[in-house]
Amino acid sequence: MATFLYKLGRLAFRRRHFVTLLWVALLTLAGVGAASAPAAGSTSFSIPGTEAQKAFDLLDQRFPGASSDGATARVVFKAPAGEKISDTLNKATVEKTVRKLAGGSEVTSVDDPFKTRAVSKDGTVAYASVRYGVSGMELKDASREALETAGHDAQKAGLTVEIGGDALQAGAEPGAAGEVVGLAIAAVVLVVTLGSLVAAGLPLLTAIVGVGIGVSTITALAKTLDLGDTTSTLALMIGLAVGIDYALFIVSRYRGELAEGRDREEAVGRAAGTAGSAVVFAGLTVVIALAGLSVVGVPMLTKMGLAAAGTVVVAVLIALTMIPALLGYAGRRVKPASEKRGRRRGAGPAAAASSSTVSGAPAKPGLGERWASFVVRRPAAVLLLGVVGLGAVALPVSQLELGLPDDGSQPTSTTQRRAYDLLSEGFGPGFNGPLMIVVDAKASADPKAAATTVTNGIKDLKDVASVSPAMFNKAGDTAMITVVPSSKPSSTGTEDLVHAIRGEGTEVRADTDARVLVTGTTAMNIDFSQKLNDALVPYLALVVGLAFLLLIAVFRSVLVPLKAALGFLLSVLAALGAVVAVFQWGWLGGLLGVEQTGPIMSMMPIFMVGVVFGLAMDYEVFLVTRMREAYVHGETPGQAVVTGFRHSARVVGAAAVIMMSVFGGFITSSESMIKMIGFGLAIAVFFDAFVVRMAIVPAVLALLGKRAWWLPRWLDRALPNVDVEGEGLRTAADAHAGGDSGQGEEDRELVRA
Repeated sequence: MATFLYKLGRLAFRRRHFVTLLWVALLTLAGVGAASAPAAGSTSFSIPGTEAQKAFDLLDQRFPGASSDGATARVVFKAPAGEKISDTLNKATVEKTVRKLAGGSEVTSVDDPFKTRAVSKDGTVAYASVRYGVSGMELKDASREALETAGHDAQKAGLTVEIGGDALQAGAEPGAAGEVVGLAIAAVVLVVTLGSLVAAGLPLLTAIVGVGIGVSTITALAKTLDLGDTTSTLALMIGLAVGIDYALFIVSRYRGELAEGRDREEAVGRAAGTAGSAVVFAGLTVVIALAGLSVVGVPMLTKMGLAAAGTVVVAVLIALTMIPALLGYAGRRVKPASEKRGRRRGAGPAAAASSSTVSGAPAKPGLGERWASFVVRRPAAVLLLGVVGLGAVALPVSQLELGLPDDGSQPTSTTQRRAYDLLSEGFGPGFNGPLMIVVDAKASADPKAAATTVTNGIKDLKDVASVSPAMFNKAGDTAMITVVPSSKPSSTGTEDLVHAIRGEGTEVRADTDARVLVTGTTAMNIDFSQKLNDALVPYLALVVGLAFLLLIAVFRSVLVPLKAALGFLLSVLAALGAVVAVFQWGWLGGLLGVEQTGPIMSMMPIFMVGVVFGLAMDYEVFLVTRMREAYVHGETPGQAVVTGFRHSARVVGAAAVIMMSVFGGFITSSESMIKMIGFGLAIAVFFDAFVVRMAIVPAVLALLGKRAWWLPRWLDRALPNVDVEGEGLRTAADAHAGGDSGQGEEDRELVRA
């Protein structure tokens, strides 16, 4: 691996014009594809195998057109204080608004609240349902403007008017200002770490190119593959973070190789062979974790994971090829590592073994080296403190409640949230999440009697606010019944009601041969949460198992990968605990702009497991490979830990700060789901990089000593030699250091490889 990447790096350095033009061409092609692609439209949300999905599919068959994917809106009216919505002037205003809405070119129907009895019992609140012939994403701006204008006109007449539904949702905007701030912080960290604007600009430039290719490709394929906004947002998050980090590691290693006295082409080759090998395996762990989301069986998660994994692959390829090419253009503007600038250029690799400066005085140890020395002296205390601290932060996980965000989780400044609150005020909290009961009576001798039995049984259940009469299809063999719970959609009371209705359905089927299915958005969310919970353990076993095998090959050890996996579990539990404390309990919610607490997004646990595991293994690979490299070259286990920190701690710390900045930028999003993901990933990176990898990992390695690198002989013989430490370069690269006579042969060998 190291030898191949060494040759690839040198080839990209020499053929920099071709490599750079290739990536620019790919970016242009992806950009043109995105610009010319049709609008994505609304994405379908399906959960194969669940009862709610089976009910939706049955409705499509038995009630053609009833489950249209057209946009909807609820225009909610509230009368002024002391008045009724049915008062003459107020009623006239509502009816005038309904007529205006019905005149829209894309509107298929508008329900008059006075004809459909959509008026609250106290007579103060009413709503008009508007349906469109196209999806929310395809809705013309003129239709949205007409909807908003009709609401404003009714407000001028004295009514309170708010609008809910998906007709106003033109797409998620994940806080552009926050992204800019995150990139600005990343730029500052890069300048401080790499010591020059040119060196700092390379990781930013290549990360932007990689994200541009990835996100543009997703946009171009969105319509064809039914990809949602969240898919590109995740790809943007992950792509920026790993793109900057991977480039940072290679540029940093390149500066270190320059400081050892090597020429620039040789330094590029060695950086690509050593740090590049770590980038490949770190990227593989991220790809495994993201692509592994496919095993959950939810198409939306599968698409999100595969799209983000593809963006990571692009980031790895750019780091291995475009960074060496740009380093060729940069020339002397990228200087050797600052701590080694005083060495003579001709000192050569042998000088690397010396720990002194040119004057012969001992080099002043850096912060990372001093910290590692402290951990090696006090490993048990550091380990205990780290584990107990993260364990305490993880305690809120025991109170974790899962659900999916709805308009009730939107900021109070939005009209969707205010419409949600008005409907709850006028019709009860459960009105925003009605349940749809589907009675499949095709096998029943008396379908109407079966539907009546279901209706009466539901009325007797706890937490039921209202039950509508059964509505049959044309064939008379299937009925729909709408049930409004007494509790809000995300409450445990509503979840219990769904399970109770399904329990009743089992008895009804035994008595009447009619099948009872519960669906609707609320039931879909409940089934989604359950499916994710059921898939968490198998997914964890698959992803951790595959990465464990990969890391055994990388580290030539059994205990180091085991320690890496256990440390990851600790950091992800602590991150989930922090998410529960902020978004469910409301701690520090005001500081982060969390206006409404509630259940944690259903996909958050399995999503964080996938993403955080990949990122955690990044830092494990980058930090521990330098320790492994020092150990293989003859240092004691304790010395190897300190050496690994001396070479990697500063860069790993900078990479973590950059990744936290990128993720943290998404906390400014108005979308609660994006805000939660950004916070969860940022805090997870903090815990994993600075507590697990910087404290617990060196403490464990110090306690284990030589046993940390133990590997059974039979396994050692069976494993492929991936040579992450670059042992193969010690002879191959040095043979080329004296001239360029072998370059043509190297090029031919690389092409054949």
